[in-house]
Amino acid sequence: MRLRLMESTLAGGGEKRELPPPFRNPFVHDLRFTTAQKLQIGFMTVTLFPIRLFIAAFMMLLAWPFAFIASVGRSETAVEPQCLWRKLVDVVLRTIMRVMWFAGGFHWISIKGRQALPAEAPILTLGPHSSYFDAIPVTMTMASIVMKAESKDIPVWGTLIRYIRPVFVSRSDQDSRRKTVEEIKRRARSGGEWPQIMIFPEGTCTNRSCLITFKPGVCVCVCDTITWTWQGPGAFKILWLTLCQLHNEFEIEYLPIYSPSEEEKKNPALFAHNVRRLMAKALQVPVTDYSFEDCQLATAQGQVRLPVDTCLLEFSKLLRSLGLKRVNWEKLLQDYGKRARSLQGQRLSLEDFGRFLELPVSLELRHMFALFDEHSMDVREFVIAFSVVCRPAKTLDTIRLAFQMFGAEQDGAITESELMCILRTALGLGELKVSRLFRAIDEEDSGKISFESFREFVDQHPDFGEQYLYSDSAGFGSSSPSHATNGFCADFSPSEQKKLD
Repeated sequence: MRLRLMESTLAGGGEKRELPPPFRNPFVHDLRFTTAQKLQIGFMTVTLFPIRLFIAAFMMLLAWPFAFIASVGRSETAVEPQCLWRKLVDVVLRTIMRVMWFAGGFHWISIKGRQALPAEAPILTLGPHSSYFDAIPVTMTMASIVMKAESKDIPVWGTLIRYIRPVFVSRSDQDSRRKTVEEIKRRARSGGEWPQIMIFPEGTCTNRSCLITFKPGVCVCVCDTITWTWQGPGAFKILWLTLCQLHNEFEIEYLPIYSPSEEEKKNPALFAHNVRRLMAKALQVPVTDYSFEDCQLATAQGQVRLPVDTCLLEFSKLLRSLGLKRVNWEKLLQDYGKRARSLQGQRLSLEDFGRFLELPVSLELRHMFALFDEHSMDVREFVIAFSVVCRPAKTLDTIRLAFQMFGAEQDGAITESELMCILRTALGLGELKVSRLFRAIDEEDSGKISFESFREFVDQHPDFGEQYLYSDSAGFGSSSPSHATNGFCADFSPSEQKKLD
């Protein structure tokens, strides 16, 4: 697999063009500090940080009784006219929250544009979503948000959450998504009686390098200690580093109200696409078809310290553009694996590749083909990449499948060059050196290894990637993953899997 998309012939003619490289991985945030910045953080840690942390905690506790009193006796399903004392509580809570943010280094917040009234725009769409500091516009507007139901049971924080009357999503309720959509519709059609609903349509945190695909149904800083993504600094480290900055800039821009056209009302995906385009233009960032579903893949990349420009995210995006629905991927993988084994390494042309996938030759198919080769490709590489994207938490299953496709008929063993091809494709890299790893597994110096010997070696050397791959190969990210020591992604627990679905 190539590291970057190369030239591809466009459909309907012989014209060629350079395909753009994949965007920076939006699910990875790599923090690096200069010596001066490290000295500043060290000094602030023992001076200003504890003071700021104390003030933030005190303000949260101070806000709790006001939020609790204002929430007592209030209906969860109906909205009553806000009486004078509740309006005063609202002002007090906004003030307390603003003092808390000020103490945290957000001394002034730049605001552009005008916030629409609830009757004009019942839903506020925010992007990009990059951190828990995105709560700043929530506390400034006291708008409702969509949150998991478990949040309301968190001490202190849960009371503050209930005050803004969020739309709760229950993960234990199979019908939760439909109920959430219906509740949002009900509030949006109230004519401005309910508070505005604030939605983060990306569905996950990114590093603000682009806007990812909005799920159906902005902040600027000099030293970016705010961003909190799937791979990068943890929640407490982000809090610590942010409170150690002398000043944190924050900018909110209200764009003009966007009302859907008749065509967009019939096609919500088109509406989401056009809104995202407008927001990206205002942010001066590109859009990408990476989506929330790619987060699981991005997490698996973190397990093997993949480079941020790995082709696997691009591969996943192209799969969706080909119309291969995720619900059918497991079934397709079994079929592709059987047919790829029968081809025994036969190289396919673009037209043959289309027939293999049972798809017509299209621009998207050409782009997919260009990921592997310009003229001919070994379809087994496609199946390996497809397996990783299909089940990123079960990488050893992908390696087993690869051994079955590449292995010799008599013993299922593979050579060093075949191992290089397998791992290079599974990692989405253009080049990868595996000589030391192969020699370490092939103790008998037979020139071949079996899957059983490979797996036994992995079990005995859980950090084999650090020892045998990362030190020999350029292109890996410099940041080490905070979890999982081996070269493959550990299985997600059922609860974690549900969170990603």
